[in-house]
Amino acid sequence: MSADRRRSGASTGAPVQTESLSAADLINETVHSHVSRLQWGYREDRSEAVATVARIRRGAGKPAGEIPDLWGLIGAEALYVRGWREEDAGRAESAVHMAVTLWALHQQGHHAADMHVKDGPGLGKAVRRLMPDAAMDEPIRKRFVRAGTATSIDALATRLRELVVLLRRDDIAMDYGKLASQLYAWQRPGGRAEVHRAWGRSFHSYGPVKPEGDAP
Repeated sequence: MSADRRRSGASTGAPVQTESLSAADLINETVHSHVSRLQWGYREDRSEAVATVARIRRGAGKPAGEIPDLWGLIGAEALYVRGWREEDAGRAESAVHMAVTLWALHQQGHHAADMHVKDGPGLGKAVRRLMPDAAMDEPIRKRFVRAGTATSIDALATRLRELVVLLRRDDIAMDYGKLASQLYAWQRPGGRAEVHRAWGRSFHSYGPVKPEGDAP
């Protein structure tokens, strides 16, 4: 096993005491832990992980719960270390479903690199990296704007799927735990504007890729 794959397999680190986390942090950690395990297995060409990721990516861009075959594969069970109001539980499950299925689509075909990177680029910065040098690519910018103008979570899922296909094509990773926590906030009253501001800041903070670490 190569050194980089050993690091990938160990990326989940020590267990986190999830009971004490905020809702957003719990969602972030739930996605990070679940995706990290699947990602390691996928890159190691473990047959079970490869098959599971293939099944999960069928849900990319589709509402949570629409495909019964995905029940128990998304990792949302880990959310229930804490109590949730029914409405917030639905939002949390939807956010985890969207992030994990989009990651599975993003990881497809990438056996030598992780497409989920904890503390990696946020959505805006990842999209900005699709544009060569400092030039503004108007078609890509419009796709990003379309995601920002989605008025329902289902429409947002479809538009994010379009962006993820482009990120997969150009081997650009992002932080799916962070995305999941933002998708949860997006669904809460008043949260949409907050998330849009975060995506805009991330987009405008684009700079040369740093050799170690990266800002979200």
